[in-house]
Amino acid sequence: MQKVSQRLQDLPISAVRKLTPYAVAAKKRGVRVYHLNIGDPDIKTPRVMLNVLKNFKLETIRYAQSSGEPELIKALLYYYHKLGFTKINSENILVTVGGSEAVVMSFFATCNPGDEVLIFEPFYSNYSVCAKFTGVKLISIPTSIENGFHLPDRKEIEKKITKKTKGILYCSPNNPTGAVYFRREIQMLVDIVKKHKFFLISDEVYREFVFDGERCTSVLDFLDQIPNQIILLDSLSKRYSLCGGRIGILMSLNKEILSGVTKIAQGRLSAGLVDQIMASKLISVPASYTKNVIKEYKTRRDLIYKGLLKIPGVFCKKPEGAFYMMVSLPVKNAEDFAIFLLEKFRLNNETVMLAPGAGFYSSKVISNEVRIAYVLNTNDLKKALKIIDMGLKAYKE
Repeated sequence: MQKVSQRLQDLPISAVRKLTPYAVAAKKRGVRVYHLNIGDPDIKTPRVMLNVLKNFKLETIRYAQSSGEPELIKALLYYYHKLGFTKINSENILVTVGGSEAVVMSFFATCNPGDEVLIFEPFYSNYSVCAKFTGVKLISIPTSIENGFHLPDRKEIEKKITKKTKGILYCSPNNPTGAVYFRREIQMLVDIVKKHKFFLISDEVYREFVFDGERCTSVLDFLDQIPNQIILLDSLSKRYSLCGGRIGILMSLNKEILSGVTKIAQGRLSAGLVDQIMASKLISVPASYTKNVIKEYKTRRDLIYKGLLKIPGVFCKKPEGAFYMMVSLPVKNAEDFAIFLLEKFRLNNETVMLAPGAGFYSSKVISNEVRIAYVLNTNDLKKALKIIDMGLKAYKE
């Protein structure tokens, strides 16, 4: 029998879904599983978007336009212009099938097979899958839990640059760490790509979710300095709790980039029409919606952070944004502990699913960390904290 391709076998497993079979087995046995492994929020989608489905009148679900429906492009321009990025126009925006397709397109647009993109670890594990799709090699630059996973010195970054380097990819507010990079950190990256003449790819999916009065510095703040070297990746999944809507964005002032990725978009036909019609209603989402969501995530952040620090041997830094955190546990193998929770540990017939931290690293072995997504309501988070605390005690015994 013919074997499947080597490249299929080489694809890495998603760190956030790796233990799904254990969770499925637990649920089949009637166990309630609290999912802290995946960024799939329980926040309600804006009513104005849900009403599109409720009142849908089109009798034919046609193909959407490959680059994005005009109504959605117009709404996106309204959103970015309101943020102050008035140099963006409709020709700079491509609507993608979720943020993941935007990542794949950015790699395809900037790199030939074997070329390199610098990335800061720990990083969103699906970047590795996107890189494998396109034959790109990710070059990891370590950050540390001790300083909240902020960027290393410029010297450390430039050490990793080779003739094959075609760009730097970063995410702020960060998945999986919750770090929000300071303006001076982004300026450092801008200076590096300007000097070495490659691309700066910024993943800003969590732009709104910044706590404690801080502001997210966008790569779009630096358009005057490197207008043709910036690629912005964005998504409506988290901002409007629209994960199943699969609407992402690739944006660039570089005409060659947009012209090229438009060919890819035409080849895959389009993002979903219904999804785009829903997403276009962002223009009517009240400001209070976003304000309340940020407030809710901050409450959850504070609860989970304080709760974790009360557990003996647990170490973490307070996340500055997004809704993730990397946590060091008092175990040698966090994946083994996560499996133990799903297979063997129960508290009132409930347990927790964690994402093993090792899957967010590539250049070094970190075996005692997990990523936690605080996407559940506070009552559920309290129960999850109790399960982790009691589970650690049982695991050690």
